[in-house]
Amino acid sequence: QVQVVESGGGLVQPGDSLRLSCAASGVMFSDSDMAWFRQAPGNERVWVGALSDGIRPRYAAAVKGRFTISSDNAQNTVYLQMNNLKPEDTAVYYCKVTKATTTFPFGEDYWGRGTPVTVSS
Repeated sequence: QVQVVESGGGLVQPGDSLRLSCAASGVMFSDSDMAWFRQAPGNERVWVGALSDGIRPRYAAAVKGRFTISSDNAQNTVYLQMNNLKPEDTAVYYCKVTKATTTFPFGEDYWGRGTPVTVSS
């Protein structure tokens, strides 16, 4: 029932900007936290940033100052604004929605299928 869908990836040149979207359904954003991850070919999936209600967004050091996480007014879509993209940003980007639960482990993760971003000249 819960669905998470990323979109907005593509091929860009170094220095360009790109905005990714993450649309979630079947969950209440008031009960959920959102995070972005990325995975480059042959590498582990790594954390990019996160957004929680009432908490300032947090970012990995590699993207801090260049990436920004935000949500729309309806609170059903999360965005990842990526500026000054670098070749090392090339990866499949994933959105994760964590729904709070009242029992252990007190959170349930839902992942999208990912959207690829390629930064190349």
